[in-house]
Amino acid sequence: MIALRALACLAGLGQGWFNELMTLSTESTLLLRNTRLVLPDKVIAAASLLVAGGYIAKIFSGEPETRTAGAIEYDLAGTTVFPGFIDAHIHGAVGVDTMEATPEDLCQVSRFLVTQGVTAWLPTLVPAAPEQYEQSISSIASAIRQQGEESKPGARILGVHYEGPYVNSEQCGALHRECFRTFSTSTELDTLPTLSGADSVQMMTLAPEIDGGLELVRELCGRGWVVSIGHTRADVALLDQALEAGARHMTHFMNAMPSLHHRAPGPIGWGLLRDEVTCDVIADGIHLDPLTLRLLRKTKTAVRLSLISDAIAAAGMGDGDYQIWGETISVSGRRTRNSHGSIAGSVITMLDAVRMMSSLGSSEIEVARMASTNPARLLRLDADCGSIEPGKRADLVAIDQEGKVRLTLVKGLVAYSSKEAW
Repeated sequence: MIALRALACLAGLGQGWFNELMTLSTESTLLLRNTRLVLPDKVIAAASLLVAGGYIAKIFSGEPETRTAGAIEYDLAGTTVFPGFIDAHIHGAVGVDTMEATPEDLCQVSRFLVTQGVTAWLPTLVPAAPEQYEQSISSIASAIRQQGEESKPGARILGVHYEGPYVNSEQCGALHRECFRTFSTSTELDTLPTLSGADSVQMMTLAPEIDGGLELVRELCGRGWVVSIGHTRADVALLDQALEAGARHMTHFMNAMPSLHHRAPGPIGWGLLRDEVTCDVIADGIHLDPLTLRLLRKTKTAVRLSLISDAIAAAGMGDGDYQIWGETISVSGRRTRNSHGSIAGSVITMLDAVRMMSSLGSSEIEVARMASTNPARLLRLDADCGSIEPGKRADLVAIDQEGKVRLTLVKGLVAYSSKEAW
């Protein structure tokens, strides 16, 4: 029998591979029928998709000629199936803050996220005291282990995203500058709590202009971290050095950085011009005007843009006042405000961001790139997930014509269904 982890390497080997795959237990064999499929390069208007052992086994145009014995069938008429969304920047939801969450709290967020089409996420931490980081990382590690033991999956917890603490105090946004740091020696990173699992993603948003910033980029890249530039005022020359050192992404592009000026292009002008640089955006219509989102889609293109939620604990909770990060954050009409009147994260989900970009004219293929494929590539997971292709994980979301999630699969298991029976 084929080892499940090897399936991605076997895609495209023909009918012999397919027959061998079908010898796997049919307990995890699903047939998604009568739906539209968003593939990397096209949309199949009438299609079926076979899932076996947690992976995409075969894609059919129309109905399969023969049925797989024992497969559970889902008739998804009126839906479009996308690769599951991946949120690389999220601080919490449904009353849970990643800085203070227990392992069960994090699993609660995961169970909420699958109702929004998210199949994987990166808990994001704000600058804090060392002991708070220790607590947060311990909870994330325990939640990852707990997810491996649960029979009904939520969105997969991928690792950790440190937003700071090595950022510019003049571009603090809603972050607390009293916890910001500069960098001097590599031994500092040895004291930063990290996840021990070999598969865990570790990402950091930093400002290369802080003292020791370029050396920090080199050190993190050497340790296998994903490095992103954000909360920065760096000039073009320094940003080019950061790029050479390994920083090739920008966090919530245009937010927490100086505005574009015709005599001082700064991080925004640099990010727009450098094709090697990818960016993520908060597509809520508040952090960036819808016209700006259209401009970014046209200039950076969907190949270089990722969607993030930047959601805080108030996401999914409605309007009101919430105690988050040691202060009161007010939510009204989907806009967040802290005590200084600054925007403090968002209350959207990736599904909201997808709806926004779709409403601005993005095609389904472009949306799949921005919400799934590009985040997977950024986090170096694209060999395993992020697109609908034979041999990849069956992390999938079926969305109906009203933009609502009907079905979410996490590695071929039903994580959310809007119906008890199909």
